[in-house]
Parts: sequence; structure tokens; C-alpha cells
Amino acid sequence: MDDAKRGEPMSSATVPLPLPAPAAFHVRLDCCPEAVAKARDLTVAFLRGLSPPLLQDAADAVELVVSELVTNAVRHSGGRSCSLRLSADSDSIVVTVRDSSTLPPRLREPDFSGEGGGFGWGLVRGLARTTAVTEEANGKVVTAVLPRRERPVHARVLV
Repeated sequence: MDDAKRGEPMSSATVPLPLPAPAAFHVRLDCCPEAVAKARDLTVAFLRGLSPPLLQDAADAVELVVSELVTNAVRHSGGRSCSLRLSADSDSIVVTVRDSSTLPPRLREPDFSGEGGGFGWGLVRGLARTTAVTEEANGKVVTAVLPRRERPVHARVLV
């Protein structure tokens, strides 16, 4: 008979720790300007449902990465739709955006006048632990893995 059944305290080595269940969310979005706001709203709702909750800085970083990747898909893919997938485990938040362009994101000289962009991919790479771009037959998949538990370092724009 084990210790717990005899009414004796269990050792810390045998106590099951409550770990959050893996969580995931997937949505198809039309490639239109409204898709970015919708992706942000859905991301905020997904992150609020996680337990334990993210620190606000980490949640803000995930929201910014989603916004940048969906914006890139809307602006540059030329397709009619894209998809967003979010997943979380005890260590990371994974943001995946799939679109119909095979061209990978690229670092560009930022346009500080506000007209031409150029900040997005550098911000994503600065906030994420890792990024990956995978070409597929009908487009590409861009993945960014962000830390769940540690405070993200303020992003530096990579140019």
C-alpha cells in the first residue's frame, strides 16, 4: 500500500504537479486589413484562457508577433486567405501563420516616415526565442516560438 493510501504524507518526489494542459487554437482569416484586428482579438482571448496566465509583457509580445505575421500575410502573400495557429505548453507559446506566398519574410531598412514599414520581421525575430520559415507546395509557414514564463527582453529591431 502506498503512503497516500495509508494516510501518510506523500514525498515531494511522488506528488503530481499540476501542469497546464497543452492548448491550441486555429483560425482561417481572409487576407484583408480587418484580419489583423481579428487575429489580435482572438490572440488576446486565447492568452487570457491560459493557466497559469502569462506575464503582461509576455502576452504583449505574443500579440505583437501575431499582428506582425498576419500583417505580412495580408500585405505580401497575394492570397485570399491565411491561417493563424496558436499553441501553448508549460514553456512556450508557438505562433504559426500560413499563407499562399512562397517568398520568405526579409529584413528591410525600416521606413521611419511611417509609409513603408520594414519593422515587422526584425521585431518578430527580436521577440521570439526562435523563428522558422518553411516553404510548402502552396505557400509558406512562418513560426515564432516565444517564452511563456520569462520576461521577454525588449525587442531590438534587426536590420
